Amino acid sequence: MSTTVESSTRRKSVQRWGGLALAAAAWWVLYSANQPFWDWLIGSVVGLDLTSRLGSGVHFFFYDSIKIILLLAGIIFLVTVLRSFMSVERTRALLGGKREGIGNVLAAGLGVVTPFCSCSAVPAFIGFVASGIPLGVTMSFLIASPLVNEVAIALLLGLFGVGPTLMYVGAGLVIAIVAGFVIGKLKLERHVEPFVFETKLRGKVIDSSTDLTWDDRIQMGIEEVASILRKIWPYLLVGIGLGAAIHGWAPEDFFATYAGADNPFAVLVAVLVGVPLYSNAAGILPLVDALYAKGLPMGTLLAFMMATVALSLPEMILLRRVLKPKLIAVFVSVTAVGIIAVGYLFNAVL
Repeated sequence: MSTTVESSTRRKSVQRWGGLALAAAAWWVLYSANQPFWDWLIGSVVGLDLTSRLGSGVHFFFYDSIKIILLLAGIIFLVTVLRSFMSVERTRALLGGKREGIGNVLAAGLGVVTPFCSCSAVPAFIGFVASGIPLGVTMSFLIASPLVNEVAIALLLGLFGVGPTLMYVGAGLVIAIVAGFVIGKLKLERHVEPFVFETKLRGKVIDSSTDLTWDDRIQMGIEEVASILRKIWPYLLVGIGLGAAIHGWAPEDFFATYAGADNPFAVLVAVLVGVPLYSNAAGILPLVDALYAKGLPMGTLLAFMMATVALSLPEMILLRRVLKPKLIAVFVSVTAVGIIAVGYLFNAVL
C-alpha cells in the first residue's frame, strides 16, 4: 500500500515539475522569438518598411503587446508562488520602516540592471506591490528601470563622454530614490486597487494561515495570471496602441524653436513635450544628439529624454488599472519635479 502511495506521489511530482519545466521552456521560446517573428511578418510578409512611421508603429503594437503579456504572465506567476510562502505583513515588516530608505536604493539599483521601457516595467511593479513590498520602494524601481539602463549609459558615453554620462546616471538614481521615498512617506497604499493585494485559490481569498501544497501554490500562480490579465488587457491594448501611434514621432523643429538656450522655460517645455511621448533611451538618443548639434542645452535635452522614458502616457494608461488617479498624479508630479530640477541644474553647470 505504501509503495503504491509513494509511486503515485512520485508520479505527481514528476508531472508537476515536468509541466513547469515545459511551460518555462515554452515561455522562453515565445519571448525569444517574439521580435524576429514580427520582423519577418510585418517586414517580409506584409511588406511594410520597419523604419517608416507606419511600419515601425504596426510592429511596435504587436511586438510590445506580446512582450508585455509574456512579462506579466511570467512575473506574476513567480511572484504569486513566492508570495504564498510569506505573508504581506511579514514582507512589509522586513522591508518597511527603518529599512525603507535602503529599500529605495536597492530598488533603484535593481531598476538600473533591468532595462525595461516604462510599459514593460509595469508587470514587475504589479508583482512587487502584490508581494507586499512598500509602495514607495516599488516606485523607485518603476522610475529607475526605464530611466537609467546600460543601453542609455553606453549610448550617452559614446555621444557625450564620461562627464555627462555620470551626471545622468547619478541624477536618474537620485530622482528614483527620492521620488520613491517621498511617495512612500505619503502613505498612499489606499490608492492601489484592492485586487492587487488579494491572493485567491479556486476563487477564495487566502491568508498566511492557509496550509498550502505545491500544487496549491502553482494553481494560485496560474489563477492570478489569468485574473490580472483579464482585468488589465483593455488598458494594455489601449496603452500600447497609443504608444504605437506616437512611436517614432520626433518634434525636432518644435524643440529648435521653443526650447532653445534663450528660453528660460525650455526645461519645462521639454518635460511637457516628453511626457506624452513613448520611447526607450535608445530610441530617443538620436534625437537628443541631433538637437545637441543644433545648440540646445544638455540639461534641457536630458530632461526631455528622462520625461520621455520615465513618464509616458501609455504607461499611465496601464497603471490606471492598478492605481487610482490620485496616486498616478502624485507619481507623475514628484518625478516630473525631480526631472525639471535636474534639467535646470545641468544647464547651470554644463
